[in-house]
Amino acid sequence: MTVKEIISQLTLEEKAGLCSGEDFWHLKSVQRLGLPGVMVCDGPHGLRKQASEADHLGLKLSVPAVCFPAASATACSFDTALLEEMGAALGQMCQAEDVSVLLGPAVNIKRSPLCGRNFEYFSEDPCLAGEMAAAHIRGVQSQNVGTSLKHFAANNQEYRRMTSSSQVDERTLREIYFPAFERAVKKAQPWTVMCSYNRINGEFASENKWLLTDVLRDEWGFEGYAMTDWGACNDRVKGLKAGLELEMPASGGVNDREIVRAVREGRLDEAVLDRAVERILNITLRYLQNHKPTVCDLDAQNQLARKVARESMVLLKNQGALPIAKEQKVAFIGAFAKTPRYQGGGSSHINATKVTGALEAAQGRFNVTYAPGYSLEGETPDPALIAQAVSVAKAADVAVVFAGLPDAFESEGYDRTHMRMPQSHNALIEAVAAAQPNTVVVLYNGSPVETPWIDQVNALLEGYLGGQAVGAATVDLLFGDCSPCGKLAETFPLRLEDNPSYLNFPGVKDTVEYREGVFVGYRYYDSKKMPVRFPFGFGLSYTQFAYSDLCLSADTLGPDDTLTCRLKVKNTGSRPGKEIVQLYVRDCTGAALRPDKELRGFAKVTLQPGEEKEVTLTLDMRAFAFYDVESHAWRAADGTFEILVGASSRDIRLTGQVRFQNPAQAPVQVHENWTVGDLLADPRTGPAAKKLLGQMMPDLDLEDEKAKDDMMLHVMLNLPLRSVRSFVGADFDNDRLRGLIDKMNAALGG
Repeated sequence: MTVKEIISQLTLEEKAGLCSGEDFWHLKSVQRLGLPGVMVCDGPHGLRKQASEADHLGLKLSVPAVCFPAASATACSFDTALLEEMGAALGQMCQAEDVSVLLGPAVNIKRSPLCGRNFEYFSEDPCLAGEMAAAHIRGVQSQNVGTSLKHFAANNQEYRRMTSSSQVDERTLREIYFPAFERAVKKAQPWTVMCSYNRINGEFASENKWLLTDVLRDEWGFEGYAMTDWGACNDRVKGLKAGLELEMPASGGVNDREIVRAVREGRLDEAVLDRAVERILNITLRYLQNHKPTVCDLDAQNQLARKVARESMVLLKNQGALPIAKEQKVAFIGAFAKTPRYQGGGSSHINATKVTGALEAAQGRFNVTYAPGYSLEGETPDPALIAQAVSVAKAADVAVVFAGLPDAFESEGYDRTHMRMPQSHNALIEAVAAAQPNTVVVLYNGSPVETPWIDQVNALLEGYLGGQAVGAATVDLLFGDCSPCGKLAETFPLRLEDNPSYLNFPGVKDTVEYREGVFVGYRYYDSKKMPVRFPFGFGLSYTQFAYSDLCLSADTLGPDDTLTCRLKVKNTGSRPGKEIVQLYVRDCTGAALRPDKELRGFAKVTLQPGEEKEVTLTLDMRAFAFYDVESHAWRAADGTFEILVGASSRDIRLTGQVRFQNPAQAPVQVHENWTVGDLLADPRTGPAAKKLLGQMMPDLDLEDEKAKDDMMLHVMLNLPLRSVRSFVGADFDNDRLRGLIDKMNAALGG
């Protein structure tokens, strides 16, 4: 039967029932019509299918599955092809385990480094987060398994996440918190989208029509079904009307009965219910009709997890200790060397098929000794363990200290309160660095940490939460089998207080205000020219790269044009390597308050020593636009934009300029409170404004550079038209003022 034929044979109660779960993980079946229930499971960096009773927060054991690196790590790869490959492996695992939808990826923006779930999110930048999410989705869904893009929207903290209201202006939503979802929907069409727990400007995401219908479906063209996060439903009938199809998990029939009652009482049009059922069944049947027995090669997936981790780690400092020569005597210090922290806590916790620590991966291949340095239980430094570690470090040529954040420091369900590592880890690093000049630190953590010892160590490798093969991948990089090629997908501030959300995170009771607006992450730090520990997009290699020959396809653009940017990158070092080229755009028009620069494209290029390749990146109008809340539309202002190409947001290597011209500008109306300066800046009203300015300041020469510093000129430029008559003369009456305004409006086409 077709979906519509199935719906025509369903009772009202059955239709209502299909809009909520059968249990914690299954959608309802309709046995009399031969419609089976299907299973959805947590992800996103591995399959968390529970073999026993329901448990959303990861306390009960799930079936063994390969644990890939978390999104905080994979985003640093800037490698969409790699994410698609990883997604395909996840999809294969889902097919093998009869899972129809993998719940992920999560693309919420990292507003604060304290968010307890940051390890599961990609980036502070929506362009990067959206591209990585789209690739992940394409990979999973290539195996005829669905994804659930989450958590839509403005879910950027764990504190009171089920009741808090994110107070965010529309421009900030459109420019920062929506674009990753928008890119993923338009480029990859996830089968489902999961709404967040929180309210947005007072209204729950689960019943927000503007969010779920006007934006998600009508503007972006989403074709699947919208579902709740587990327990996010507030008013079930209102949610259905808003565009929320599926409530998860089961409500014990309570909300099913609410839907039936609302239809019978005329408060809910049955056509709305039919539409929801149709959207759910379209996805269910897509999976069922393409489901096939699959056997996963877990060893191959483990090797892929190792590759992903290796491509994602970021070398943050290196004064010569890395790569370690294979004949050197090396001390591995820190309990994480033996028992690595490789994933986050909560609903994404995977029962890994195997876990390889760096000590295990190195033993038998290299001359490695080991000292635990600290206990995995507790945070207090142990003098005996530190003394043992110092002794082992002194006897080696190189000491590698494995440190970071224990499980208890970051997890779904609560936020961090600081950026510090355990005192036992910091004390160990400082003691070892004082005894061994060739001290390397490897960090396993889900989000930025303070590094008070950074000036004392020779090298620092950020491993994030690198999945079950993290130890093997770490050894690959430490000993130079591969060159590090990851770059930071978030800024590491010097201190927590520097973060733009610091005064407004996590809010008070059930309200959190996003007062920093669009100035999130590097958009804030770079605009303020504020020192940071490590900037967005930063990462070192064992080789070097030179950028040259930036060429732009046009000098001037219109709203329907695209700009092709070509440049060359050359490996000028002696080792093979990969460089991540980043393209930023700077708005020089002054039409809106905007960040210093914004990432608009990137590419990862592989180069042998001495090899040079051309990189091509293409920009459309949106790359130059801001969201104009008055017209509720994206607008690129007339004027000059800078194209910035570099190795990080703070390392710009090449620059160019392009002028944007928009002949179909939104109509505007000059009025008495327009300033002379605003009129002078617009080429259409500029001549009349210049003549008026000449009447007020007859001796003024605008072509003279010295005139720009004239105090009286600045006074006049900020003068509203209504005040001009006080400076021109008695013959400039109200009739002349109105005539001048009419003339300018005619020039503007108004």
